[in-house]
Amino acid sequence: MATPNYGFEKRQKELAKKRKKEDKLKAKSDRKSGLLPEDGSDPDVADDADSAVAAPDAADAQTPPV
Repeated sequence: MATPNYGFEKRQKELAKKRKKEDKLKAKSDRKSGLLPEDGSDPDVADDADSAVAAPDAADAQTPPV
């Protein structure tokens, strides 16, 4: 039976923690420079949601009545 590799698991946790910290610092610097809104919402996600809502309306408007 194989034994658990605790060192590998620990390293993966540390890398994930480091990555999350770097992402937070990048987001903070982006907010500071004015690239992202202060409320923390991602503009790309908001655009996707708006286009998903607008797409069905646009499809209905383009379809000729039968």
